[in-house]
Amino acid sequence: MLRAFTAIPYAWLVVLFLVPFAIVAKISLSDYAISIPPYTPTLDLAAGWEGVRAFFSELDFENFVFLTEDELYWKAYLSSLQIAILSTFLTLCVGFPIAYGMARAPEEWRPALMMLVILPFWTSFLIRVYAWIGILANEGFLNQFLMWIGVISEPLQMLNTNTAVYIGIVYTYLPFMILPVYASLERMDPSLLEAAEDLGCSRMSAFWHVTWPLARPGVIAGCFLVFIPAVGEFVIPSLLGGSGTLMIGKVLWEEFFNNRDWPVASAVAIILLLILIVPIVLFQRHEAKEREAGR
Repeated sequence: MLRAFTAIPYAWLVVLFLVPFAIVAKISLSDYAISIPPYTPTLDLAAGWEGVRAFFSELDFENFVFLTEDELYWKAYLSSLQIAILSTFLTLCVGFPIAYGMARAPEEWRPALMMLVILPFWTSFLIRVYAWIGILANEGFLNQFLMWIGVISEPLQMLNTNTAVYIGIVYTYLPFMILPVYASLERMDPSLLEAAEDLGCSRMSAFWHVTWPLARPGVIAGCFLVFIPAVGEFVIPSLLGGSGTLMIGKVLWEEFFNNRDWPVASAVAIILLLILIVPIVLFQRHEAKEREAGR
């Protein structure tokens, strides 16, 4: 019975991850063709073993070679990584103090504070991003407010810039940073800080020697939860970013739907997946070695 229950998540991963990944990997090794589907070769089972052998013989890595030769793609990868890393850092800078304040708040206030963090999820993601268009536009609320208080004399160009993309990503993924950090800090015993201060640590020193190490698992989890979707983000750069905002999610969409070049788009997706998975696997191995050394 136990094996049957443990087989469920593995079956889920096989059906919803491994099989789609295999399909995308196959298309990435195919060639563009004006047909339905828009790639070749396709497997002809009616031809038997000869059809299978011919199918695999026509697969190649030309699309991956093409990605290395066209600077658009590697620039898009680098730009996406830069935006995702900076957005993750900004989200941590904003989210950590909020999570710390929630963890140190009286227990009767914590459910209400948690509800305020989760509340944006009750509204559609797309509507929330569209709302920022009205806030950041030249005639939007933010520019009107800044001119009303006298900070600026004319509207600032905030929409269709990388700054708007950073704002959109930080706002959208902020709960994903707050919740795991709060879960780590909420379990921390306040007496540990008191003991550190009694032993001569300043508040800042006690924070770095006690609070930060205990919050580290939540910080790492939050950074992964923000960084991974931010790298492949499409909606936010499309709506808030300008033509100069280059992210791999936009390139992927254009290859699939504008150019209908499914093989190249699949190769782009495979490389993006490897960029995300390889660091995570290496980090997990490092953490496992540290736990074994600690024992």
